[in-house]
Amino acid sequence: MMNKEMSVSSSPTIEIEKLFGQFYDWPAQIPELGEFELVDRVPAPYDTLLDHHNHMTVTVEAYHRQKVDVIVDRAKRDDQWYAREITLVTQQSRLKVLYGMVRLNVNLLSEDAWRRIESQQTPLGRVLIEHDLLCEVELCGLWRVTMGKRLASLMETEIGAQRFGRTALIYCDGDPAIELLEIVSPAQ
Repeated sequence: MMNKEMSVSSSPTIEIEKLFGQFYDWPAQIPELGEFELVDRVPAPYDTLLDHHNHMTVTVEAYHRQKVDVIVDRAKRDDQWYAREITLVTQQSRLKVLYGMVRLNVNLLSEDAWRRIESQQTPLGRVLIEHDLLCEVELCGLWRVTMGKRLASLMETEIGAQRFGRTALIYCDGDPAIELLEIVSPAQ
């Protein structure tokens, strides 16, 4: 179920239906995923984790005070587009701290950066930073998410648990290159 009554700003929109539609039968599988409501604000500590224009990898590592690893659950490539569904896991405590759905334009990345992303070994934000890609992260929306069976399983939380997320657009060298949905879990 989706509620789009509120908006964050006049930022470009990211259609989460399009992001989820890469791997799920939308709208038939909405109950399996969860309920999504666009909101103006998110409570602490989600505000620190979501309401910013930084790479999420850096933000969750700073918040949890440890590096994160990426686990790629699904990935696919169509022509110039690459999509993947991931979770980020803290290296020491092995907590699942972020669920992400990513869609990126391969043609707007350097060959080396693309190969690292394609290897599925390194979180996206770290690749972009380490390859010195001039990126601007634009917050597009804040979301209240009630976990359905699939998201609860991926995030290792209870069905019906409430989390918050964001949609964002990453520009590489001024071009819109990466669409994101990121849902975070604070320390447990």
